[in-house]
Amino acid sequence: MPLKSAVKRIALFGNGARRTIKGGTGSGDVNSRFVVNVEQGLSEGGYEITTKAWLDRYDEKVEAARAAYFQSVRAKMAENGMAAFMELFNNPFQEPSVIPITDADIEASKADAVIYVISRNSGEGRDRRPVPGDYELFEEEEAAIRKLTEAYPDVIVVLNTGGVMDTKVIRNMEHIGAILLMSQAGNIGGYALCDVLTGKTDPCGHLTTTWAENYEDYPCADTFSYRNGDTDDEYYEEGIFVGYRYFDSFNITPAYPFGYGSSYADFEWKVTGAKVEALQVKLSVEVKNSSSQYAGKETIQVYYSAPQGELEKPYQELAAFAKTKLLAPGETEELLLSYPVTQMASYSESEAAYVLEPGSYYIRVGVHSRKTAIVAAVVIPQKVVTKKLENKLTVDCDLFEMTAIDAVPYSYPTEQQEKEAAKVLSVPIEEIVCEKVSYQKEPKLCTAPDTEHKITMDEVRNGNYTMDELVGQLTVEELATLCVGTSRGEYGGDSIIGSASTLCPGAAGDTTSLMIEDRGIKNAVLADGPAGLRLAATFLTDSQDNQIPGTGGIAISGMEELLKGAPKPEIPADAKTYYQYCTAIPIATLLAQTWDMDLLEEAGDIVGEEMKEFGVTVWLAPGMNIHRNPLCGRNFEYYSEDPLLSGLCAAADTRGVQKHTGAGTCIKHFAFNNQEDNRMHVNSHVSERAAREIYLRGFEIAVKEAQPMSIMSSYNLVNGIHTANSYDLLTALARDEWGFKGIVMTDWGTTGGMEMEQGKTFKYGCSNAAACIKAGNDLIMPGSQNDVDEIIKSVGAKEGEVECPLTLEELQICAGRILRIV
Repeated sequence: MPLKSAVKRIALFGNGARRTIKGGTGSGDVNSRFVVNVEQGLSEGGYEITTKAWLDRYDEKVEAARAAYFQSVRAKMAENGMAAFMELFNNPFQEPSVIPITDADIEASKADAVIYVISRNSGEGRDRRPVPGDYELFEEEEAAIRKLTEAYPDVIVVLNTGGVMDTKVIRNMEHIGAILLMSQAGNIGGYALCDVLTGKTDPCGHLTTTWAENYEDYPCADTFSYRNGDTDDEYYEEGIFVGYRYFDSFNITPAYPFGYGSSYADFEWKVTGAKVEALQVKLSVEVKNSSSQYAGKETIQVYYSAPQGELEKPYQELAAFAKTKLLAPGETEELLLSYPVTQMASYSESEAAYVLEPGSYYIRVGVHSRKTAIVAAVVIPQKVVTKKLENKLTVDCDLFEMTAIDAVPYSYPTEQQEKEAAKVLSVPIEEIVCEKVSYQKEPKLCTAPDTEHKITMDEVRNGNYTMDELVGQLTVEELATLCVGTSRGEYGGDSIIGSASTLCPGAAGDTTSLMIEDRGIKNAVLADGPAGLRLAATFLTDSQDNQIPGTGGIAISGMEELLKGAPKPEIPADAKTYYQYCTAIPIATLLAQTWDMDLLEEAGDIVGEEMKEFGVTVWLAPGMNIHRNPLCGRNFEYYSEDPLLSGLCAAADTRGVQKHTGAGTCIKHFAFNNQEDNRMHVNSHVSERAAREIYLRGFEIAVKEAQPMSIMSSYNLVNGIHTANSYDLLTALARDEWGFKGIVMTDWGTTGGMEMEQGKTFKYGCSNAAACIKAGNDLIMPGSQNDVDEIIKSVGAKEGEVECPLTLEELQICAGRILRIV
């Protein structure tokens, strides 16, 4: 790579050649008007594809398997009703193994180049498996690629996967000319791949997750999710040693390290300045494109290594990064990178504070986590407390976290010399002001003014009345209705999870419309993501523009096939068809792999523009849970194993969306949603330090940098309390510590009703609707009458009368936040 100009005919094989995956399954799917696969991208790029007969035969195998799968799900639906649609989430269709490549296939191909595309799919409701056809190669894939390497001198392998997979078999084959991580690039991915293969675009991405040599190299490999037979309790025993923090601290060599990436261009870089100024570590780095032929971009990464003290520290942590513009051969650019000194503080559970322990903090600069050089040492002469808090997430069991005290970390031959030669940067610690947080007291009662006139939203906007006066006028029934989404069906009935909107067909849900007429309180429409808007592709209306029920497309992939043959309403002759096709942007992991925050903001801008077009208020994205383990089924929806990178990506995405007035993001899933098997009922046991430094930090950065319109709580429990019912998580941390100003909403069905198997019990049950309100979880989605009734009966109740007594003030403050968003 790139392909030479003499290449005209390409032999294209693999399950992703024609059936290219634009993004994963579940709520991360998008209904686009068209999807450009690899075959189409190369064909329209001017290449002749010589293997159409092989691709046609594989299509036949897949379609037969797909038909059998949906026949099986329909049988379950006949037995269990509409609840069986959850099978599409929990056990989605997986394409079968590839067909063999025969001698006749190779003889017929007669190509100038050969490309083999490996696809892997995953999604909501099910974790991946370290088995052939998922994390590992199918035996048939390995045999096919080996056969190609015997027939061709150079084979290009393209990975059309949203997550990590085992590459060692491919890497150890002879005649593998290149391995290219295409990832899942949205609905024009085939065009993008063609541009990279031809050299029109430089492949300048860098990994945001460590790719291990073996799955067993990951710290929680044997205990993650279903792996130990227990999906009820998940013990985060690796503590702060997640991703590269673990691999570097325990000196485990990965296949590809965090931050790794190749390019057609070559680059040279040197640090031209390092200083501490205004309590910021500031670096200037000169980057030169040293190649003679290719233009390209390079990403410079800055890490720090904190001194070991009372608190254990990982070998290194990402501190900052910057990407060059497109540099022509011989061109140079100076990058300026900086970060606060206090960013290097660690959380002390014993002090409930962030502290800078005394010693030298070595600053490393490079192009990935295993290719850096020490350029400076920031010296802290004595312990400094940078932020004083309260412990809010005390672990609920004996948690035996791993320790690296006796481990020998990663090193390289010149490391000690670099430490001795490092420029010493002093910090005026007397200028560091310890931040102290004031936590909320009981909310105040909103009282109505002395008038019988019904206050409207327009009057609040015009300043005639305050929002508190409007809230004070609402009855308990109105307040409860406002705090519960509009769906009133159960999942076994007509309502389909993630597709419950009455205003925007296929959107995930709405807030109430019951107060539009008398108070002018409009709905907020919420639509799924995070790779674009997931809406119904089509819907029909009558001549008065009233939607005709049962005639529109269904936003959830596979539902159309599942309901094939079901009776449909009569369609009037004058019916009109509307279309809601949306752009599928690249998955979050691929966006993050650009390390380009301007580009992420541009992706958010695309979504924000379509939100305005279709009348969507909140995009249920970005997803930003940490890549704790590569088998998490939704890792493709999330950015990285690193919280700093995750937080900055989410902030950039949010800025892009929210530059459109009235459009907002919903960062999710808050928090510790790091597995999909039994995601609704798993109890995540995690230490306060690991929670704050790894799993919550990205959310904190996103809130402080971009103020997203909303946050979505996750399904799971943390240390014995449902996140949806956790006051400490949703109010004390998000609002009091971080200054979050928007609304918090639940994930869909967190209060119950989604279980496919009727009567099944779980070790940990569902969250409680009234407890959601008490915790500051403003909006319960998609809503049910049970949720409304539970809230109403809990207001003013005494202990023992209901599961969670509420005050009127607690309900009012949630409703008020929703009204402010509206």
